[in-house]
Amino acid sequence: MPPWCRPHLGTRFRSTVNNLWTPAPGAGRVPEDGAVSTALTAARTTYAEASDAFVALAAQVPMERYAEPGLGTWDLRALIGHTGRSLVTVATYLTTRAARVDAPDAAAYFAIVSRLAHGSARDAIHQRGIEAGVALGAHPLAALEAAREEAELALDLLEGEDPVVETAAGGMRVSDYLPTRTFELTVHSLDIAEAAGLEFAPPAEALADTLALATASALRLGHGVDVLLALTGRRPLAAGTSVVP
Repeated sequence: MPPWCRPHLGTRFRSTVNNLWTPAPGAGRVPEDGAVSTALTAARTTYAEASDAFVALAAQVPMERYAEPGLGTWDLRALIGHTGRSLVTVATYLTTRAARVDAPDAAAYFAIVSRLAHGSARDAIHQRGIEAGVALGAHPLAALEAAREEAELALDLLEGEDPVVETAAGGMRVSDYLPTRTFELTVHSLDIAEAAGLEFAPPAEALADTLALATASALRLGHGVDVLLALTGRRPLAAGTSVVP
């Protein structure tokens, strides 16, 4: 299995996760069938749109530009590879099952991973990006298209069920995990477009969901007032403020 396909953080952090987040009462209950179907279908549709937009954008980046700056210390290859992990982890995580819900929604996911991601954990995230870029090989677009197909197949195999699976933040329902991948695909597609000098407009629903999740995560992390004041033109956000590690 290539390095970029390996789940990260995972169950060895479960005891830490449990201390960081206590699920709301009833978070582990199975919703009514109709609610499961609606939530999963909506999350899957938006995720698919974000996935398609990312792959289409990546197709516009020539191989000869992959060594150019991407984001931070990542080059474009690493940035595209890291973004592609939002396809790979769906296929990987959906083969697992968790005993309980640790992150009851997408905002809880980012709250948990943000608190866990410090020191060596941040270094590991950076290194996985580099490894993911290398794993794209000589035919990056083919690798990304294959990863997208594997994610779609994994979702098909659920047959409409919404199980609790293992993620970087512990157990989550698939319908709650998918929006975190839509978020990553949308934000990093914007990063890729900026680095490569390309025009990119995220799908409307993916952008709306990403904005809503960013706001909810900011509130969960204690940045709610700061974000509100920034969005209403009162004062800018402090340097380094982020809802993601």
